[in-house]
Amino acid sequence: MTEQRYRIGAAASKAGVTTRTLRYYQELGLLSPATSPGGTRLYTDRDVSRLERIIELRDVMGLDLERIGEILRAEDRLDELRTEARKGPTERRRREIVREAIEVNAHMQQQVTAKLASLHGYLDELAANAERYRALLADLDAPATVGR
Repeated sequence: MTEQRYRIGAAASKAGVTTRTLRYYQELGLLSPATSPGGTRLYTDRDVSRLERIIELRDVMGLDLERIGEILRAEDRLDELRTEARKGPTERRRREIVREAIEVNAHMQQQVTAKLASLHGYLDELAANAERYRALLADLDAPATVGR
């Protein structure tokens, strides 16, 4: 049974993005759809899932496309390591696989930690602004004194 393939418009529609976005993500190396002999981009369900992951990382986590690329490459490497581990490598190789998975995971954690630090900084800024607004409102609500 052959895997379902979608032309660029159908894939974009499934993911809720424009065809231009798909082309741009391909240009950046975030997506790698197959192409027909005539040059038409053909997307699989796996490609659409990857696109949805890109959107999640962009919209929900607020990551920039460079960090998204790093996360996707790390996730791809973890998939490769899982596949290799399932094939029953030697015990020595299994240790190497696990060590590498730990390193890849640590790098991904660093990416998320950096984003969190940025968000916490912005949250602190908003809290400071809110405090200034409350102080201003308290001044405005204070009873008027003589000479005002």
